[in-house]
Amino acid sequence: MNRRRIVKVPASSANLGPGFDVLAGALSLTLTVDVEETGSFAVETDLDVPKDKDNLIVKAFETLYSADDFTFRVTSDIPLTGGLGSSASAILAGLAAADHIFEMGIDLFHQATLIEGHPDNIAASLYGGFVVCAGGTVTRIEPPAGLEAIVAYPPPGPPVPTSAAREALPSEVPMADAVASIGNASNVVLGLERGDLELLSRGLVDVLHQPRRAHLYPESAALVESARGLGAIGATISGAGPTVLIWTAWDDTGNVMDAAGQHLGEGWVLERVPFSPYGLDVEV
Repeated sequence: MNRRRIVKVPASSANLGPGFDVLAGALSLTLTVDVEETGSFAVETDLDVPKDKDNLIVKAFETLYSADDFTFRVTSDIPLTGGLGSSASAILAGLAAADHIFEMGIDLFHQATLIEGHPDNIAASLYGGFVVCAGGTVTRIEPPAGLEAIVAYPPPGPPVPTSAAREALPSEVPMADAVASIGNASNVVLGLERGDLELLSRGLVDVLHQPRRAHLYPESAALVESARGLGAIGATISGAGPTVLIWTAWDDTGNVMDAAGQHLGEGWVLERVPFSPYGLDVEV
């Protein structure tokens, strides 16, 4: 009997405003990889990704075991660019498939972070819910009842390279910005933990990285600034952008989508995407 595993990994949004490189949340968009031992190598997918061993899922798999005898069937709801953690999801999928097929018992979080380079997206997609990554440890927070999200995709254009987003940030920031960032991130964590959406709203303001990157995605930055006026709890740039995460109370989501649709220019796409309490899952 051929060995086979089906791995499902959620998307993720990192930073969550003031929580730069520390906070992230899982979203209900899913990468699904069906890995089967067929006796030959193949990648079967309709996605615009490499079909050879340059595929990121396969590369992650091969850090643990050769993919020569395996077929990878890949489907995904997660956009390949825009800041929704597609690379973290792919890395986790490849590692989890090899780990489960060969019963290795590896530390998925550690191994995936070594490949990805930073832990926020990895932790959110692996554990689900919201995560705080600090000091090499991960603390998970269950998504509070009544909190939802709208993902706003800008019109098609060149992706924002993570390297360019990083280069836009200075090596030092004013003390006032650092203090404000600590305070706002603390309110985000407390708001999520307590289910206090007013406290969460006060925290979803960033002074550290989003203003310094606004020139990379001016329309996205403008949406973040206007979100509360549209009835939302707030809005954040997802990861390196330019996708925007609009935070809403569940009973306001429809009205916020309508208001945002009227507010935004041509080419924007809005999608209701709840935060996911579920992380990576493997089916035998």
